[in-house]
Amino acid sequence: MKRQRRTFVTLAALLGALVLGAPSAFAADEPQWVRTGTSYTDTPGGGQGLASRADGSLLYRGLLDIPLDLRIKGWNHVGDPDIAQGHVFDAYQGADDATSKMYAVTTPSGQRFDYVHQLNPGEKVNNSFATVSPDGQWLVSGEWGDQNRLQVFPAPLLNPSTPRRGGTLAEAGQISLDRPVRDIQGCDFVTDTRLLCASDDGSGTLFPQSRPLLQVDLPHKLDGQPVTGTVKSLFGLPRSSVCSGTFEAEGVDYDGQSGTLRAEVIPPGVCAVATTVYWYRLQ
Repeated sequence: MKRQRRTFVTLAALLGALVLGAPSAFAADEPQWVRTGTSYTDTPGGGQGLASRADGSLLYRGLLDIPLDLRIKGWNHVGDPDIAQGHVFDAYQGADDATSKMYAVTTPSGQRFDYVHQLNPGEKVNNSFATVSPDGQWLVSGEWGDQNRLQVFPAPLLNPSTPRRGGTLAEAGQISLDRPVRDIQGCDFVTDTRLLCASDDGSGTLFPQSRPLLQVDLPHKLDGQPVTGTVKSLFGLPRSSVCSGTFEAEGVDYDGQSGTLRAEVIPPGVCAVATTVYWYRLQ
């Protein structure tokens, strides 16, 4: 796979060098997320999401990363991951008619514990991402389609209210959103009270930009109780490729140590073999 991944990355670099990314849109008096670089990963092995490790390296997730034992159990999709206190958090979903979703937590020593959440009435089976609050106590996740909320769970293993070796996971208080969002593929905390989320909404109907990067501001840090988040669109994620067709926004990661924001976009057509990762810093 390493040789194959290098081939994909080289191909994507050549294609991406031919075109320019979409400009950012901010008010002049606000700090801006300025694009600082571009990298590539193979889509089967990294196109679902990414997370930064403490040493600055990146963990990628793609459909090829689903362990065989989880595939056998019916978990056929992995979302955008997160890393908190050395623990890797993965969001899994199964068939469209499934009645549960699952969060897998891998410890720094490599042990994996699985936490299954039984769907609440009206909850969608989709499990697009997992992100953990900076204090390590709360896991935030999201569903597909038009939504006015993000889901909040006690963070498995890190929150002492959760079972120590896997088990069931009940939902805590939700983040209600002051305006609807659509097709959120990934979120990550920037501070205790701010998340950045990648939307795959290309319609331009909910926000001015296509496939917007959204900012969700909370009135206070999560405490397991219901809270309302304020949503605004920062800019549209770039759609840069020599291939024409529909792009797909995927995972997002914020590396607090370096101040680097990364967002994934899968290009259309044959170019989809490699996922583009756009890098930003706040200036």
